[in-house]
Amino acid sequence: YPSGNLAIIVVREKNQLICIVQEDKPSNAEIQAVFKSNGRSTCYYPNGAVWINMSIQGGQYLDQEGSRVRRWTWPNSIMSSGPHVPLSPIFISLNQHVGVRILGQDKITVSFLAMGQQAKFNVGTKVQVSDIGRLPPPTWLGEDELLLLAFRVRILRLCDRLRGCLNFPSNEQWDKIKPPAYLITQTLKILQLCTTSDISDELRSSVRAIVNT
Repeated sequence: YPSGNLAIIVVREKNQLICIVQEDKPSNAEIQAVFKSNGRSTCYYPNGAVWINMSIQGGQYLDQEGSRVRRWTWPNSIMSSGPHVPLSPIFISLNQHVGVRILGQDKITVSFLAMGQQAKFNVGTKVQVSDIGRLPPPTWLGEDELLLLAFRVRILRLCDRLRGCLNFPSNEQWDKIKPPAYLITQTLKILQLCTTSDISDELRSSVRAIVNT
């Protein structure tokens, strides 16, 4: 940065390259983005919330509250099920000097501009169909993680109902209003995880009771 603080780091870890973007601070600088050559990348808002998250299958764009704004799949990704959602070009500014442009899986650029000088880093990658044997195994959640997810959704739903009551105190039907779409989606995902995860029937019933209350 013009201040002399380190802005972008590119390091090698075993057989992959990692590009890290840091905020403009002399010490204890927060990470604003991480791009890995294996296809896994994450960008963060200034408050630390996840902004963009990408994998070898696709990616998603979130708002600062954690709600998904959009999602997409890469054209050559290996999906077991579900439709392919095309990517709409994304342009974001991590800070005053660093921007990210996402046009495709192999067309992801980190741009650094300061004092009339510009540097560009191509941090995209390409996964071929022959790479199916190297796909990472699915992530299985433990009992504590499932419970935390369930309570988080329940709290968000309660907060949403409370906002409805405060905003429309005279509406007698406010308790019949459905929660936002993203909360319904998260609830369905947790219920699906209960079905696929290796947990006890008692815990499975508890999680379902929490999110369905």
